[in-house]
Amino acid sequence: MQAKITLAKTAGFCFGVNRAVNMLYDLINKGENICTLGPIIHNPQVINDLNNKGVSILDDINNATKDKKVVIRTHGVEKDVLEYCNFNCLDYIDATCPFVKKIHKIVDKNSSIDMPVLIAGDKNHPEVVGIKSYCSGDCYIFNSYEELDEIFKNNKFNSEKPFIVVSQTTFSIKEWKKCVKKINLLYTNAIIFDTICSATEERQAEALLLSKKNDAMIIIGGRTSSNTAKLKAVCEPNCPTYLIETAKELLDIAFC
Repeated sequence: MQAKITLAKTAGFCFGVNRAVNMLYDLINKGENICTLGPIIHNPQVINDLNNKGVSILDDINNATKDKKVVIRTHGVEKDVLEYCNFNCLDYIDATCPFVKKIHKIVDKNSSIDMPVLIAGDKNHPEVVGIKSYCSGDCYIFNSYEELDEIFKNNKFNSEKPFIVVSQTTFSIKEWKKCVKKINLLYTNAIIFDTICSATEERQAEALLLSKKNDAMIIIGGRTSSNTAKLKAVCEPNCPTYLIETAKELLDIAFC
C-alpha cells in the first residue's frame, strides 16, 4: 500500500523570514558587499548558500567596517546596537521582522521604572534578548507556566499596580494560554499584549491537527530554530515526529 503524504498548507518561510532572505539576495544581485549581524535566520542550508555567495557573519557590531553593508538579523538586536550603528554612521539595513519590531515599540513605549515587564520566551534567544533591552524597568522572563509561577512566588507584584506582558513571536500557543489564564486570575491590572506571530499560531494549529490525523510527522527546518522546535513539541504527543534539515536524513528514518 502506497503511503499518503500530506503537505501542510502553512509550510515554508514565514513573512518576516521570507522578507529578510529576499532582501539579502537582492543585495547580492546588486553586487553589494554584505555581512549579517548574527545568522540572518536559523537555517544552516540558507546560511551556507549565503556564505558561498560572499555573505559573511559578523558576531560583534564593534567589529563592523565601513566597507561592508551590515544587515540586522530577523530576530532583531539590542537597542544599543542600533544606537551604535547610527552614532557611528554605519551603512546598515534593519531586516528585523516587523512583528518583532512591534514588540520593541510596545515595550519601549509602555515600560518604566514603575511598570515592570514579563516576557514569555527563551531568555537566551536573540529575539528575547533584544526585547529585554527595550525595558526601562524591571524585566522577568519565563519559558513555561512553571517558570511564571516561580516568578510570582519570588517577586512581589502589587495586585493594584499594572505590569506589561508580551511574548516571543514563536512562543507555544498552548503554554501562552495557560500563562495568560494564571495572570488574569491573580492580577486584574496586568496589561497583556498577544504578540505571538499569526503565522506561528496558524502553523502550530495546523501541525496539531495533522499530527492527530496522520501516522507520522516530519518537521523540516533548522535544529536551532524556535519555530521548528515548537512545531515538533506540538506534534510528538500525538504521533512519531521527526525533525530534519535535509532530504538525505529521510534515509535514516524507519517509517514501517
